[in-house]
Amino acid sequence: MDHLEIANSPIMWLAAAVVVGWVLFQSAVFIRKSLKMRKELGISDEQLRSAVKTSITSSIGPSTVILVGMVSLLVALGGPIAWYRLATIGSVAFELMAAGFAAEAVGVTLGGPDMNAYALSAALWVATLASLGWIIFTGLFTDKMDRFRNVLAGGKKALIPIVAAGAMSGAFGFLALDRVRLFNSQTAAAIGGFVIMYLFVKYNKKGNKKWIREWAFTISMFLGMIVSIPFI
Repeated sequence: MDHLEIANSPIMWLAAAVVVGWVLFQSAVFIRKSLKMRKELGISDEQLRSAVKTSITSSIGPSTVILVGMVSLLVALGGPIAWYRLATIGSVAFELMAAGFAAEAVGVTLGGPDMNAYALSAALWVATLASLGWIIFTGLFTDKMDRFRNVLAGGKKALIPIVAAGAMSGAFGFLALDRVRLFNSQTAAAIGGFVIMYLFVKYNKKGNKKWIREWAFTISMFLGMIVSIPFI
């Protein structure tokens, strides 16, 4: 049987639906608990609406990139696998890398004419086992991160926002540095997005426009991608 017949079979769609359904259930639980907790914390309706708008607009760019990249995953591994993997991990680059390594180990090319059921099975095993570290780490240490953050700040509450900002900058910097080597389209996208975001922040210190706070991140990502087109 062709590997895509197996990958797109009803049983695979059912298995993927169970996983995605669990993710949606968790999301619903988090939303319910957040709405309950915000009353205890005294968060106003206006603050809540602002946070929701910012979250939605900030997710447009990354979601679009994942959607575009998902096409390659669909071709290589089929619809159900692409659906459930990206619903739980969300990184097309990681999934393609893991599947590619697995296919090479079996002796075939990912998505090529020699792709077979053995390579498909290996790709699923490699992708799943390789992502277990994140799940185990977050399960064991997420509730301890607040104490770890306080230790890094030396017990000084004023330093906590600085440490948090530094951690976020380091995370984004690491992701960007992995893409920026010699000057190419990815370098242009990273630099272009950074410059545009900087200009937004600089302007909004005086302008204090609400729409800029909500849309600057998404607009910067899209314009960064547009800037990179001539360098492809």
